[in-house]
Amino acid sequence: MANAPHTYGNEVYTDGLQNIKAAISFNPYDWEIHARDLLSANSYSYIWGSAGLRETDTNNRDAFRKWALIPSRLVSADFPSLKTTVLGQEYDYPIAIAPIGVQRIFHRDGELAAAKAASAQHVPYILSTASSTSIEHVAAASWNGARWYQLYWPLREHDEITVSLLQRAKRAGYRVLVVTLDAYMLGWRPSDLNNGYNPFLRADKIGVELGFSDPVFQRRFRERHGVEVEEDMGAAAGEWAHMIFPGRSHSWEEIGFLQGHWDGPIVLKGIQSVVDARRAVEVGVQGIVIVDAVGEQMEVLFDSGVRGGADVAKALALGAKMVLIGRPYAYGLAIAGEAGVSHVLRSILADLDLTLHLGGIESVSPQHLNRSILRRVR
Repeated sequence: MANAPHTYGNEVYTDGLQNIKAAISFNPYDWEIHARDLLSANSYSYIWGSAGLRETDTNNRDAFRKWALIPSRLVSADFPSLKTTVLGQEYDYPIAIAPIGVQRIFHRDGELAAAKAASAQHVPYILSTASSTSIEHVAAASWNGARWYQLYWPLREHDEITVSLLQRAKRAGYRVLVVTLDAYMLGWRPSDLNNGYNPFLRADKIGVELGFSDPVFQRRFRERHGVEVEEDMGAAAGEWAHMIFPGRSHSWEEIGFLQGHWDGPIVLKGIQSVVDARRAVEVGVQGIVIVDAVGEQMEVLFDSGVRGGADVAKALALGAKMVLIGRPYAYGLAIAGEAGVSHVLRSILADLDLTLHLGGIESVSPQHLNRSILRRVR
């Protein structure tokens, strides 16, 4: 394992003695600005944009400001343990790379760079079905790093496609299945509409590579059109996009189909109501991405709005077992590829390490990091 996260700052200050300054800011809000200056309007608007008036994005960030950490003093302890056990597996750190698709619009190395950085920093990588790089190539790039697979679930008429994706992921060493429930079609995204830009409909492999590399999809496209996928990429992109964004939701009763074709943990992403959280317990999935309601009965992961280590600490204190990092690493990818993603991950982990240590919090275990160390300030 690499040096403790907080030592990243020591490296930077040592370089500073030789008048060497870091190429990338350590202020998380600077990452967005730096990425904006480097990316095309299409690419930046896609990663920055949200549905509607961006109120959800604003609310997610504001939610962290409602809470403050309560430090304990005269705690004589080493730096905190950041190890966590999630879904039956121990991980060095309580963060993971959130699934973000079309990463080659941010950097030429796309998912390969992000997966390599995640592996190097001992952080799980979650591959999106909307990836611009195949399941197998990302697995090879991440080497022995922990990897999970996120599914945009085709309708049941395409079960053969779904099974093929799940089998490929299992063969390639993806351990956890993350099923996205709240994106069965793209929302109303003004920033993308302004540019007339939908990365899934273009005659290239951006966002559709998992389909283009899938033997079942290839065969079915060949049977329908009499040509290979590469011979009519525009039509193939449109068909694949319609499969993974079909416009209709699945039902609770259909979760059993996934359980019958995946022998590892299943996490439902997009659960936000108490009723849905309890229903997830009833159908027997292993985890959900939500903060509250069923933390005693299943694993809770947190997603959205995380920018720094204190955000991670607050989410863990509120009951999460792992926190997903999204836009920040995509901005790091845009800025400097693999090195940029590594910088973002190391910065967030160093911030978390120091925040807990200076707060007298001995580990990320619920024994030490729980609601008792939080106070409501808004």
